[in-house]
Amino acid sequence: MPELKKSDFYYELPPELIAQKPVYPRDSSRLLFYDRATDCHKDCVFSDVADILKPGDLLVVNNTRVINARLFGYNDAGRKFEIFLLKRTDLKNWEILLKPARKAKIGSILTVNGEMSLRVTGITDNGVRIAEFMFEGVFEDILSRVGEVPLPPYITEKLSDKERYQTVYAKVSGSSAAPTAGLHFTEELLGKLKKKGVDIVEVLLHVGLGTFRPVKEENVLEHKMHSEYYEISEEAANKINEALSDGRRVIAVGTTSVRVLESASDETGKVRPSKGETDIFIYPGYKFKAVKGLITNFHLPESTLIMLVSAFCGREKVMELYEHAVKEKYRFFSFGDAMIIL
Repeated sequence: MPELKKSDFYYELPPELIAQKPVYPRDSSRLLFYDRATDCHKDCVFSDVADILKPGDLLVVNNTRVINARLFGYNDAGRKFEIFLLKRTDLKNWEILLKPARKAKIGSILTVNGEMSLRVTGITDNGVRIAEFMFEGVFEDILSRVGEVPLPPYITEKLSDKERYQTVYAKVSGSSAAPTAGLHFTEELLGKLKKKGVDIVEVLLHVGLGTFRPVKEENVLEHKMHSEYYEISEEAANKINEALSDGRRVIAVGTTSVRVLESASDETGKVRPSKGETDIFIYPGYKFKAVKGLITNFHLPESTLIMLVSAFCGREKVMELYEHAVKEKYRFFSFGDAMIIL
């Protein structure tokens, strides 16, 4: 296939369109509906998904829960470090990001709020630190007291309600960032969809560096994804396979759900119950096996996320839809508006 360039996925975004706060209620955000069959798009409100989706459709949601992954620590000289938890590797060891990274060499010890400390034990090729945490008690309990919700760097305003950065169906703690397409759903909207006959299935992917790591190489194919942990149960796989065999639409809520479904699918399109690490990288040219529809937010220019969406409905069409969203002043990124592609 021809070389894919990072710059092919660039678009101009006025800074004032980067959403700083979530809207209330959640489903009052705007929704851009694109129908691939008719090649038409329509400006809607997110609550309109109750009218857009049909009985028999199956929504796949990611039930991960964001942990308080942002910490601050100090070395013995009193220097302050920002600590960002990426992925737990066992009971006491994590992959982390540290700022300032150059001052955190192997063997460095940082104290976090007096309740725990960490020792840097390794450095990976991409600059991620491996750290052993030392603490007494339950790590999650300590983290809930001393950690902060890790909002993306482009959000500069403080979040008054921490639960607003969690989906209403968040259950399994482990993510460093929210699966943001799911933030638009309310309990009432989910109830309305179920009453209409829309099935909802939960899968799991703990969002980490793999989703947000910037693409540095101009040749997209040279980009290496960081792996993330996922799970899909036998019950979930059976419901998805049944929908696919019946010809019903399987609609992924967010790029993380897409990555679970495509990681767990074999070449025939059958979804297997599985768990483990995935570093799947989806870009134009990829042939989708299980996903028939997508609900997603508007993503950063040149990101792996906009590349995934471009794989689903074509790069030129995605750039055209983004141009429309900018012109109509949609709100972008984590707390922004959404798009549904069917």
